[in-house]
Amino acid sequence: MTLASEQQTARPGAGLTRAGLIGATLIFVALVALFAGARFGLMLLIGLGFGIALEGLRFGFAGPWRAMILRREPAGILAQLLAIALVACVAIPLLAAYPGELGGAQAPIGWAMIGGAFVFGAAMQVVLGCGSGTLINAGSGNPVGLLALPFFAIGSFAGAYHLIWWTDLGALPILTLRGTAGLVVTLVGLALLAGLFWALGKPGSRGIPARYLVAALALAALAIANLVVAGQPWGVVYGLGLWAAKGAVSLGADLSGSPFWSAAGSVERLNTSLLTDYTSLTNFGMIAGAFCVAAWRRGGLDKALPSYPMRAWVATILAGLVLGYSSRIAFGCNVGAFFSGIGTGSLHGWVWFVAAFAGAFVGIRIRSVVGLEART
Repeated sequence: MTLASEQQTARPGAGLTRAGLIGATLIFVALVALFAGARFGLMLLIGLGFGIALEGLRFGFAGPWRAMILRREPAGILAQLLAIALVACVAIPLLAAYPGELGGAQAPIGWAMIGGAFVFGAAMQVVLGCGSGTLINAGSGNPVGLLALPFFAIGSFAGAYHLIWWTDLGALPILTLRGTAGLVVTLVGLALLAGLFWALGKPGSRGIPARYLVAALALAALAIANLVVAGQPWGVVYGLGLWAAKGAVSLGADLSGSPFWSAAGSVERLNTSLLTDYTSLTNFGMIAGAFCVAAWRRGGLDKALPSYPMRAWVATILAGLVLGYSSRIAFGCNVGAFFSGIGTGSLHGWVWFVAAFAGAFVGIRIRSVVGLEART
């Protein structure tokens, strides 16, 4: 359905609903800024921007990978690579200029990281959503996203609980591309990768649609703002795990047996409000932004429940758990590892992409087997 037809079929009173959405969103941002601080309110606004851009322009990560694998349509991946290149042009010089104030999405390359990325690539194709995609799908009222999200959070919490055990299996030191030379290498690598996908693409489908270009520009601008305001790159997975960890603690769980959750930084985050956690705020913003766009289009969220078989819903729950667990031991999802990792010069982002893209081939097959392709 086109945007115009969606607007024409919007229910009576849609104008009031839309006005209420805008008002509620502005009040939410104002309250966060008032009680938590202006910087935290700004982070929520950035998250809203991510959600509006991703849902409003119908852009993401899992879908374009699927389009390339199944139909040899590279446009979405080319737009992703463009956005990463734009981020790198600003982020890598900023990290070099302000090493004490800004940090990159850096992680070691190891066996667990590679395996986790592969499994994540498969699982995200099962539910057609990575970390950001699951948030956007949930916010827009997608039943699969709504079901997968809480299990993603639980999986992320569990993966972090066991993270040190996994990294002890063996890993290289953190390797980064720094300064002007690092930026040049990053841009050349992205250009070569884009050229490869363009060459493999089906003739006639190699161009990038205007909305993808707009999405790439918007995501790059928002990601740079995220880095400047928060001092850290755009991420998703840590915030989800933190939500589950706080829930576990509230139920009386003792997390002292986990080196990750008992570390000083994690203990501090567990003892403070989620409204002062940058990653949680952008995650909240993405959900709210997607919700606002979806409700704006339809005049309300009234999406029908798909007629999937029971095994599809069970697969969604399992995929959600696997998404969270594997992304944690892989040091991020498409956002934290691929997008922000490469964009801030971390070599683990390149390895993550290769492993996750290979896993996507498996996930596409699994999605068909479990019955998630059958829609009403």
